[in-house]
Amino acid sequence: MSSTPSTSSVARIAYLSSDVLVSSLPPFPSTSPYAETITSLSDASRHRPIVLSVLNGGDPGATLLRNRTGKLVSYLALANPQLVTRLVPHITELSSLPVVLHLAVRDDLSDALILRPSIPFVLHSSTAQQAHDNSLLASRLARTEKKAVLHIFYVGESTETLDEVQEGRIQPFLLSEVPRSPPRSPFNAQANGVNGHGLNGFANGVNGHPEELLESDSITTDMYKSYETTTWSTVALTRRPIRPIIQRGSSPSSSHTVIFVFGRQLTFSEAPEGVSLVSASLFSPLPPSKLLSAIPPSAERVIVLEQIQKWPVKFTPFYLEVVSAVQNAHTEIKPAVYPCVLGHPDTVKQVDVLKLVQQASSGVAPLHLGSIVEPPHVSSAEVPHVPKHELSYTKILSKLFEGRLEIENSPFLVASEGSEATTPEFALGRVRGELEERKELVSAVQELLDSGDITSDVHALLSKWMISRDDPVKSRALGAEVVTELEGIKGPAAAKVLAFKHHLSALSRWIIGSDIWAYDLGASGLHHAIASGLNVNVLVVDTTPYSARHTADPHRRKQDVGLYAMNHGDVYVASVAVYSSYAQVLQALVEADKFNGPSVVLAYLPYVSEDVAALEVLKETKNAVDAGYWPLYRWDPSKEEPFVLDSDAVKNDLQAFLDRQNHISQLVRSKPELASELVGSLGESLKEARRKKALKAYEDLLGNIDAPPLLVLYASDGGKAEKVAKRLAGRGKARGLSTDMKSMDAVSVEDVKEEGIVVFITSVAGQGEFPQNGRTFVKALNAAAARGEKPLEGLKFSVFGMGDSHYWPRPEDAHYYNKAGKDLDARLEQVGAQRVLQLGLGDDQDADGPETGYKIWEPLVWKALGVDAVEVKEAEPEPITNEHIKVASNYLRGTIAEGLEDKTTGSLSPADTQLTKFHGIYQQDDRDIRDEREVQGVEPAYQFMIRVRMPGGVCRPDQWLQMDQIADEHGNGTFKITTRQTFQFHGIIKRHLKPAIQDINRALLDTLAACGDVNRNVLCSAVPSLSRLHAEIYEFAKGVSEHLLPRTTAYHEIWLDKKLVAGDALKDAEPLYGEFYLPRKYKVAVAVPPTNDVDIFANDVGFIAIVDGKGRLAGFNVTAGGGMGVTHGNKKTYPRAADVLGFCTVEQGKIVAEKIMLVQRDNGNRADRKNARLKYTIDRMGLDVFKDEVEKLLGYKLAPARPYSFDRNIDDFGWATGEDGKHHFTLFIENGRIQDEPNRDFKTGLREIAKIHKGTFRLTANQHVVISDIPSSELETIKDLLAKYKLDNLSHSGLRLSSSACVAFPTCGLAMAESERYLPVLIDKVEKICEENGLRNDSIVMRMTGCPNGCARPYLAEVAFVGKAPGTYLMLLGGGYYGQRLNKIYRESVTEPDILAILKPMIKHYALERLEGEHFGDFVIRTGYIAPTTSGKEWYDHMGGEGQHREIMA
Repeated sequence: MSSTPSTSSVARIAYLSSDVLVSSLPPFPSTSPYAETITSLSDASRHRPIVLSVLNGGDPGATLLRNRTGKLVSYLALANPQLVTRLVPHITELSSLPVVLHLAVRDDLSDALILRPSIPFVLHSSTAQQAHDNSLLASRLARTEKKAVLHIFYVGESTETLDEVQEGRIQPFLLSEVPRSPPRSPFNAQANGVNGHGLNGFANGVNGHPEELLESDSITTDMYKSYETTTWSTVALTRRPIRPIIQRGSSPSSSHTVIFVFGRQLTFSEAPEGVSLVSASLFSPLPPSKLLSAIPPSAERVIVLEQIQKWPVKFTPFYLEVVSAVQNAHTEIKPAVYPCVLGHPDTVKQVDVLKLVQQASSGVAPLHLGSIVEPPHVSSAEVPHVPKHELSYTKILSKLFEGRLEIENSPFLVASEGSEATTPEFALGRVRGELEERKELVSAVQELLDSGDITSDVHALLSKWMISRDDPVKSRALGAEVVTELEGIKGPAAAKVLAFKHHLSALSRWIIGSDIWAYDLGASGLHHAIASGLNVNVLVVDTTPYSARHTADPHRRKQDVGLYAMNHGDVYVASVAVYSSYAQVLQALVEADKFNGPSVVLAYLPYVSEDVAALEVLKETKNAVDAGYWPLYRWDPSKEEPFVLDSDAVKNDLQAFLDRQNHISQLVRSKPELASELVGSLGESLKEARRKKALKAYEDLLGNIDAPPLLVLYASDGGKAEKVAKRLAGRGKARGLSTDMKSMDAVSVEDVKEEGIVVFITSVAGQGEFPQNGRTFVKALNAAAARGEKPLEGLKFSVFGMGDSHYWPRPEDAHYYNKAGKDLDARLEQVGAQRVLQLGLGDDQDADGPETGYKIWEPLVWKALGVDAVEVKEAEPEPITNEHIKVASNYLRGTIAEGLEDKTTGSLSPADTQLTKFHGIYQQDDRDIRDEREVQGVEPAYQFMIRVRMPGGVCRPDQWLQMDQIADEHGNGTFKITTRQTFQFHGIIKRHLKPAIQDINRALLDTLAACGDVNRNVLCSAVPSLSRLHAEIYEFAKGVSEHLLPRTTAYHEIWLDKKLVAGDALKDAEPLYGEFYLPRKYKVAVAVPPTNDVDIFANDVGFIAIVDGKGRLAGFNVTAGGGMGVTHGNKKTYPRAADVLGFCTVEQGKIVAEKIMLVQRDNGNRADRKNARLKYTIDRMGLDVFKDEVEKLLGYKLAPARPYSFDRNIDDFGWATGEDGKHHFTLFIENGRIQDEPNRDFKTGLREIAKIHKGTFRLTANQHVVISDIPSSELETIKDLLAKYKLDNLSHSGLRLSSSACVAFPTCGLAMAESERYLPVLIDKVEKICEENGLRNDSIVMRMTGCPNGCARPYLAEVAFVGKAPGTYLMLLGGGYYGQRLNKIYRESVTEPDILAILKPMIKHYALERLEGEHFGDFVIRTGYIAPTTSGKEWYDHMGGEGQHREIMA
């Protein structure tokens, strides 16, 4: 539901006036009309109340009572019967507290008025302006009187206007003294209607008698005076009248009819002649005298209009009050009083009022005025909405228990059973009834068996069913046979069995609900299920996001449901999260189903609305599980060891997890052995590290007592700003300064205030945003500035910002350049800090990059600090580079072995992390939870990626099974097929590194040289139809890989425990690499025309297979100089497509690869790793000179290149038959991720295939799998398995089949944006555009990477997106369809809306005007969208589009 001026204004006043604000959420998927206002105020307002949300069906009264503050608590909700029912038990206690209940209604006051008798003050608002003013009045009234106020107002229309009081005036108004007299204003007491005894100028009392003839009770009078006094203050603030009752219409002397309106005001301008309309804005206290004062002596009848359409008793409340007042008045002649129902007031006209008066005079009953809106009726087709994210769990249940799943509170039951069908109480009753019926069925079967009236066959069948009646498979099959046999048998027992035949199958019974069921466990349906002892399973879905955990009511105990259930001792309990561990979910659900008794499965699924992307749900889940907020565990009391903790990350977090989660702590107290499993000794190495750290701190203290202090704070995502900060801090120490360096988020604003001088160095992320490790500090600064505070007065500061002016080429985006540094500089001054040096800016586009600006700025820092004249005698230490690390590593050993033994950290040393790359290992951390762990003060969630060396991408089925097992036992349960035809494992923690590599070795594979400055995994085309040729090139690829493999024994020593003979008697040597190895990585590929599935031109060295006239391999055309890596903003870096050098024979091939590598080894740029690849060496030397050097080492000239042609670089999906008669199936694995997901159990499917397959698996360089060499005898079995696990589904769009993405977030340390997790989402939207234009089956090569290093080879794609910042990408167009031509930058910064806006007309244009057989990359060049890229060095030329499509540059 969208907000209106009424709901927005009430929410605003409630937020700005309260100490605690509680709001009830409507049923999903509706949204609260207050939410938007509360969210905006939480960002902008200086006032900060505690904001709590109560889910639909929750108990708001309990939440209000738990959060009483003694000052003011406000509550916002849409009135409905369920809400009122939950408030009623608490209303007596609430009535004596300073609470304001703001209830919005539509056209019926019935629900809200149920609370009126118990609440001291009840206000009513008809318009948005009145709602605003009465909200102020209610807030002050509750605060001053310490009593509850009910404010009923209408949702209203979006067209209403109002005048709001400024925020700064609200708190003073609430805290001001009580006035002793009405305000002196144009709206005096008489006009305001709250003082004196006059009302609109005529005498009070019925028939002219003064109102004193009818006395009010003293309590009502005192309360009315309190209301009256509070209105004086409110009128003084708003300068608008506030009247308890308002009269309009005929003059008193001529009014024969008085109509009291308790509801929305009637909208016509003037009342009919002789009719007086009286509207009430004060419902309680409403003294009888005030009602009588509105009835003139001339009145013959009084009609009480109430907007109440479903009152539980005959007479409505205001009708009774008016009748009572009139009857008790001390008068002789009393007007007749008539009740009337008010419908929608907007439809009422003057003539309708006259008809009403006439009907009342004629005795017509019942009376109503205005159209009555009928309550919505639930048709048989309407069912409650199930949020799409929650379908994740129901789909899993449907698949696990297919054919026997019974959801006892299914939404589909609402049509036949009513709205209560989805409640836990109803579902439990339904289960109990079904189980009782099944008992009767068993009794009936036993009766038949005992009767002797059945044949021996039927007796045997029934006996089998009795034995297997609880078996889910056998009971179903036997039950069907029982029904068939008994249909021909007479008798009551047989008839009874047939009557209960739907219970013959053993069902899996589930009750599914949200975490709302966990409130007030002792009185809830969930409690009854736990205590029932019935064989029923309850799935409770918790949706509270981890990031919003502090905004939830801290008293809600839904996360103790597991402990509550476990205390019963006979309940199976599991805590699961489908976005954390799919396998654990499956295991828990199966165990719950098998458990004979109640089972409770707590399922985490954090989201705020259905619009939340699955990626956000994933990130929230990971944070929750990692932090211990949502541990994964299973408790089965039927087992000897009942408790199993499934959260590996939590285990490693030691005692902190136990302290944070009360329910697990209690488990540990009850099972001491659990504590010993989770919490081991910290180890002597940690104690030693602490001792050294303390000693160093003491020495630093002694050395810095007299030194001037300097604090250097940095914010850096990529590390550049951090390096500059380190250098500045080091130079400060050399000048005698007491220098400290930290990330911005490592300190608080209060900490910084204590410093003398602080220098800030920051880079930029996204659209001028701060890097991740500076955002918390900056938010604190912004909050202080918004409150007008100056917490940093006396602090001296300077800021140096680092950015790239070329990043934002459009004039309208130019302000994003170095925005973080500029904003920080301005904000520091705003909060009181003193700038000692003007802002310094470093631009990547300057001659020396940011160094140009930095060299100007740094000397000014020393001058400002008074140390510019200090002579620095010590030479600044030379930075340690990869070249230093390699040469000092003793042939790749370093201190890796020692680092593996260090239990105090999950990481290795920085130098060792460079060396482990040569061993096929990358150190990473989970970036989804990096910020949260920093907030907690713990190190990042370090983990490692292992990449297997597997030349040609061919593996046996037994090797596949081993890889599958390694992923489960050591990794995150998934594995990745990379763009280099190999396996990659993620999420491996340090203690699992060695066992994982040993398991890989047992499969006769290894990881040596899968990464690092050596020859990487050698690719070769999959070509499933060319069996003989594939065998030849596969052997060639293996030969090249083995020939270029490093010869160090360090790999076997460290990982396989194979020691050198006689200690150090034998020394390692690297005949090809030397002790420095290569300047950068070296990649080799083999392609078989016409398929360029390995993207031959993206590799350092390529071999294009040339086939002779007999179809045999004659040799190769050799290519050199390809490479994808780029650095954003650095035009010295660029992608490059390889050049063809000439032809070589098969025998010469590996020697050619060696000699090209040696030329690169000796001539590559070792001073700058960004320019160290072979492509730059060739461009620097010149292709001819480079070729000459290679041929010199070869000792012969390469032959001229032979003709060849490519026509595609995508895979050929589906079935193919090889020359040897064996079959091959290429299946689609999106972005190469092998995992099980709901409805896509690809990992399980491939495992089952590997168990029976007798051929091989081939991995493709496009991240897909070929099930290869299938004999005809195995064909049908493989086809059945492919179909069973949906692996044969190739009905994807051509766009999706041609797509590819790198891993990026959350594991890659270089990622700047999402890739693997986001590309499928983007393709969902782009393929709709393709389908609209008839291009569903047309192949368009689209690739995405999270950074510019190009792992998915984006620079050869027809359309590509390269990450720059979260949600922001470089967009490239014009690559060749078969990988022969580089694309070019079309837009330098695009987000998803930009991408869709660009591609929609472009794809339509392509569909309408393409030539026959023209591919998209060729089309965008021909039609002038982008210029062709003819060489790598010209990649930046004409970037940004051509002609009318050109992006306007700043």
